[in-house]
Amino acid sequence: MEIDYVNDYKNRRFRDAGKRKDMYQIEFNKPESVYFIGIGGISMSGLAEILLEEGFTVSGSDAHETELTRRLEARGAKVAYGQRASNLTDGIDVVVYTAAIHPDNPEFAAARERGLPMLTRAELLGEMMRNYQHAVNVAGTHGKTTTTSMLAEIFLAADMDPTVTVGGILPAIGGNIRVGGPEFFLAEACEYTNSFLSFFPTMEIILNIEADHLDFFKDLADIRHSFRLFAEKLDEKGTLVISSDIANVEEMIKGLPCKVVTFGRDPERSRYSASQIVYDGYGRPSYTLLVDQEPAGEVILGVMGEHNVYNSLGAIAAARELGVPVGKIIQGLRHFTGAGRRFEKKGEIGGVMVIDDYAHHPQEIAATLAAAKNYPHKKLWCVFQPHTYTRTAALMDEFAQALLGADEVILADIYAARETDTLGVSSRDIGDKITEAGGRAHYIPSFDEIETFILQNCIPGDLLITMGAGDIVKVGEKLLGL
Repeated sequence: MEIDYVNDYKNRRFRDAGKRKDMYQIEFNKPESVYFIGIGGISMSGLAEILLEEGFTVSGSDAHETELTRRLEARGAKVAYGQRASNLTDGIDVVVYTAAIHPDNPEFAAARERGLPMLTRAELLGEMMRNYQHAVNVAGTHGKTTTTSMLAEIFLAADMDPTVTVGGILPAIGGNIRVGGPEFFLAEACEYTNSFLSFFPTMEIILNIEADHLDFFKDLADIRHSFRLFAEKLDEKGTLVISSDIANVEEMIKGLPCKVVTFGRDPERSRYSASQIVYDGYGRPSYTLLVDQEPAGEVILGVMGEHNVYNSLGAIAAARELGVPVGKIIQGLRHFTGAGRRFEKKGEIGGVMVIDDYAHHPQEIAATLAAAKNYPHKKLWCVFQPHTYTRTAALMDEFAQALLGADEVILADIYAARETDTLGVSSRDIGDKITEAGGRAHYIPSFDEIETFILQNCIPGDLLITMGAGDIVKVGEKLLGL
């Protein structure tokens, strides 16, 4: 049934954090003192670094000293190790915290007791966006990090000096953050807990909308409704770049005041599309870019897989709408060879190539394994660590089907992340379904046992992919002595 989004405002049950009336405003021309509870996280540290560059006084706490906290200290931040109420000294103007921080946290409780203004990480990011002429948000169930990184490479090729915050390590910027000029801000926009509803974009890219984060969202309809609310944050001056491959995309864009630009597989339904897609010996695609069904240039990608053709089309559409010449777009995409943990080559051991990939959703897994088929190998091994019990239970059949793309699957125990096991679900269950479907699966709970199994069974010429959003990367790194 089609949802009438235009006339549905009064009955919405969805939370829109971005409409808080008491939001503390962050203005770059009025630098203040900001305290971060959990300053060492990859996202929090990036935001702290931007504020440092803008002249703010930055302090915060974390459990342990890390490379990220040392980097912040070298740039002038004051970091306390261990979270205590006494860390909140006089003169702090606003406190920032993540969803992992609970009200009984001593610093959170102290900030509340003092009546200090408080922002979530997402709210801070949204406030920071207000300080840029163009705030480009990249959203979707998957592909956000890669597409944001592609855009960053394009903007760098065009000398547009972007500020970038990305959810992985991008070699071109030497990390997950780049502080640039006041015109362009490129950021991932995550849907989990409706974080992206705290943002203030001038341009959005929506790559895809699939069932995920079902520990927070009720179902796919719930997720789609949140993405619709996200799209509604754009006014008549904004631009929505959206995949025409999204199911019932028409209901996502109906009645929006902003400009809508489409990309996708069908050139008749998409302003930006690709034709004559071919792959080199390592599975890297090249294609003819079509704009309004007319050839507009030849694109060569430095990353693998058909899914990256469509990630690149989203980046191309956004860049073109922002005035980047096609030649610079092509140059930037050619230079992009991937972000950290996105089909990242870790090394070789005994003639076995070890790759690491962040894929943790069935569609991502299927895309990565399909891309790997084009990479030279004898046998394709996938060491998969499911991420969260709720995702595993909700998408069990889809996981098994996607993992059939590997010749051999090794299943580690589920990475719990923020959850406890109340569902009685196990990685073994995925293995049983793979076996029932005619595939080969091995449930091996511990990393040490997995490493031994790999050394005993992989042979020269095999391709081994460690896969998941948890800490499965440690398996390959230990084998390689990294």
